[in-house]
Amino acid sequence: MIRRAGLCLLIFCMVLCAPLWSQGFYPGHDLEVLRGEVRIDVEPIYGGFIEQEYPLPVETLRRRALEEAAMFYSAMIYGWSFHYDIGERARGIAEEFELGPPPGLAGDPLGLIPWGDRNLHATDVELRNQQLCLWTDYRLNEGQIRRAAVWRADQVRGVQARGRGPLGMPDPAAQDGENGIAALSWLGYKQETIRDAARSAVRTMLRGSERNRPKEARGFIALAEFPVFGIEAGRWTVFARFRVDITEIIPFASY
Repeated sequence: MIRRAGLCLLIFCMVLCAPLWSQGFYPGHDLEVLRGEVRIDVEPIYGGFIEQEYPLPVETLRRRALEEAAMFYSAMIYGWSFHYDIGERARGIAEEFELGPPPGLAGDPLGLIPWGDRNLHATDVELRNQQLCLWTDYRLNEGQIRRAAVWRADQVRGVQARGRGPLGMPDPAAQDGENGIAALSWLGYKQETIRDAARSAVRTMLRGSERNRPKEARGFIALAEFPVFGIEAGRWTVFARFRVDITEIIPFASY
């Protein structure tokens, strides 16, 4: 009962503090204000794995919701560079897909929406199916508006894809080797799932545009809107829409 009251108070405070201008904008349709929804599990239990904080305290739920929203807005405004080695079993070449820092920023933290950014606002909150569902708005500054406009250029194509990633329990591929504890954070699992969806999106574009399978491709990719996560067969799944600019395609004939 006390926990339920705390969540209700959180909802009331978030909505009360929402700015009036935040209502009525939708992702991808306005270059000054972006909008999206995140969903955070109130009582996360994944395949028998329980986090250290369980059930999640109200403040943890609030912080996670805003951190996840900031991650998505960063990916929509700045995006990533990518290098994709498509791979081919017959030639013994492994498939590798790498997402780099925001293009042109070389890892500069200005490429990320920081915690506590005053332009990030909660607008609507509700409890639904044991999830905290939070709608947020982000008002872009002049520099961010210019960056967002780049993703609307003619050479940038839209594509949608699904990705899969570890659900949250220790993953042998992500262990640190010292004490056997998974190295990914709770947000890192979702980032890894988005990375897999980005790989699938680039692969889909190459299949549609290239007659012969290339060896490598490079370019830039950004989220077009907030992705939608689910759980399937014991793993995170995500449905995401991307904006992709492939700047270089290297055929096998070059080697």
